[in-house]
Amino acid sequence: MNIKNIHIGSLIQSKVDEHQISMERITKFLSREEGDVEKMYHEKSVDTDVLLKWSKLLKFDFFRVYTGHLILYAPHSRFDNSVKQNEKTMVFRKNIYTQEVKDFILEKIRMGKMTPYDVILRYKIPKTTLYKWMKKI
Repeated sequence: MNIKNIHIGSLIQSKVDEHQISMERITKFLSREEGDVEKMYHEKSVDTDVLLKWSKLLKFDFFRVYTGHLILYAPHSRFDNSVKQNEKTMVFRKNIYTQEVKDFILEKIRMGKMTPYDVILRYKIPKTTLYKWMKKI
């Protein structure tokens, strides 16, 4: 899976093949013609309503792929997700690291493409978090 350049159609087709879902079931569930479904497999992006239906049918959260992309490639906010409330600042710093993101990063380290230090600098992942991931493999 390529988290940087997402081609959702091919990911959907891969999951359909993996679960061996029949075209008849897909067309009924999506209320689409077979040709429309085949076209979706070649699309780089899909409407969110349709993607939600695919997620339900295939029991896989395709939106997490995009979340993983945001964690790795979106510029970090200088506001750091803070919310002002009665002159106090509540800060929410919890990042959601999906398994796909963890696998992607650990693979880069394992293959020697990046060092742990490079990962910490590039993706702003806390050092302790990264080393916990590395310890588990």
